[in-house]
Amino acid sequence: MKIAVIDYEVGNLANVYHAWKRLGIEAVITRDAAVIRDADLIELPGVGAFRDAIGSLEKFDLIPLLQEQVKAGKFFMGVCLGMQLLFEQSFEGGTYKGLGFLPGDIVPFHTKLKVPHMGWNALEFRKAHWLQKNLPKEPYVYFVHSYHKAPADTPDVIATADYGEPVPAICGLDNVLGFQFHPEKSGRVGQQLLKNVVDYVKQEG
Repeated sequence: MKIAVIDYEVGNLANVYHAWKRLGIEAVITRDAAVIRDADLIELPGVGAFRDAIGSLEKFDLIPLLQEQVKAGKFFMGVCLGMQLLFEQSFEGGTYKGLGFLPGDIVPFHTKLKVPHMGWNALEFRKAHWLQKNLPKEPYVYFVHSYHKAPADTPDVIATADYGEPVPAICGLDNVLGFQFHPEKSGRVGQQLLKNVVDYVKQEG
């Protein structure tokens, strides 16, 4: 299994690398086009602001390459800010165009609860999904975010978390998948989710 973790200077790359390492996979942190094209799975991590992240992808001329790979059917996974980049646009500090791989917008929370949404929260799957394999009945994962995907009731929303409103926590269509939380910081549940992704990609490949 070849995993390319996109290095665009906006991400917690060490944690991501070690999460794959715990599964016995040597992920490659890269922005080299040949390495990315050769991978079985591409991961787009990310922390920080949407505007800065899109700017970094543009700076390294990665957007056309990522679009090419998704169109070709390569499995593509975004995590945290990396998931938010999968959508059409964000309203974080302005209006910014996203990658457009999934439908919807990134919007601020409208809740009386403390923002950012930070800490452990339970996933609620909207329907049976292959990602649920070997997960506990109430899988808890670790979130840190101030914006989220909207709306929460579209076909791409696989699982939500309750934070005063339904928050899309896992989204995906076809070969594109996004985790709003950090699987690499979510203990055994996060590790199992990553394993389920690897098993699915191997099976589909």
